[in-house]
Amino acid sequence: MPDDPDQPRATARSGAPGRGLAEAVLPWYDEHARDLPWRHADRTPWGVLVSEVMLQQTPVVRVEPAWRAWMARWPDPADLAAASSADVLRAWDRLGYPRRALRLQECARQVVVRHGGQVPDDESALRALPGVGTYTAAAVRAFAFGHRAVVLDTNVRRVLARALSGSALPAPSQTAGEVALAESVTPDDEATAARWSVAVMELGALVCTARAPRCDLCPLQDRCAWLAAGRPADEHAHRRRTQPWAGTDRQVRGLVMALLRGSAGSVSAAAVAAAWPDDEQQDRCVAGLVADGLVRAVVVGDRVVGYRLPD
Repeated sequence: MPDDPDQPRATARSGAPGRGLAEAVLPWYDEHARDLPWRHADRTPWGVLVSEVMLQQTPVVRVEPAWRAWMARWPDPADLAAASSADVLRAWDRLGYPRRALRLQECARQVVVRHGGQVPDDESALRALPGVGTYTAAAVRAFAFGHRAVVLDTNVRRVLARALSGSALPAPSQTAGEVALAESVTPDDEATAARWSVAVMELGALVCTARAPRCDLCPLQDRCAWLAAGRPADEHAHRRRTQPWAGTDRQVRGLVMALLRGSAGSVSAAAVAAAWPDDEQQDRCVAGLVADGLVRAVVVGDRVVGYRLPD
């Protein structure tokens, strides 16, 4: 007999290699999910979008207080759209990759102009917004609107690679095969699919971590191909590189941005130059910040006398 059409199906598509993953992971998530404000019942699509932009390459522990302050100040896209870029960059503070802040502001402006100030739930409309790619569009559709979407971030990729493919870590770059596999294990029912997307992501963040997985606490331990194979080493280890922070252009750019955020006006060129001992690297980084629109040069005559945040 066919399934009762009035009952949501939590299982993956028939014949999929990961059939039944949702039934194992969802009860675990109900018990162990972190209490994050962008998951609350009163969340807004705009709040979810802000959280997703902030969480790119930044840990939750740093994002949560910044998100709360940001949403208290700019609760709607129209609020952020009307703010000065300098205020936006100051509020972004030390979250890193500050171009995300300006893209988020431009996204807010486009939401106001194109969508009457309401974040759209259509995938193509979302992806047309500045700073919104495939992952962010899927995350907003799932977490803000409860739609079925394939949400494939680093945590989800790692869980599926281990549980279904037997690999310690996924390939360095996302593949079409991964997307197809993630699609095949996503439940058909929209509400269940949305819960699955956040649940499997949480499993990767809390249990199936990259460096110290807690396999004894994992709800998939009885069906994990990687665990059954004896947890083999990462076959792509030679292709993964972790860039150090000390001495990099990222560090220099961060120091300059911190200096400007701490000033109500401009900072003299001499003070900016004194922030880093390597003049050539300093000049390159400041020029890059100016080119990215994160910093404005203060020019008197034909001479740069200082730098400031954009208006």
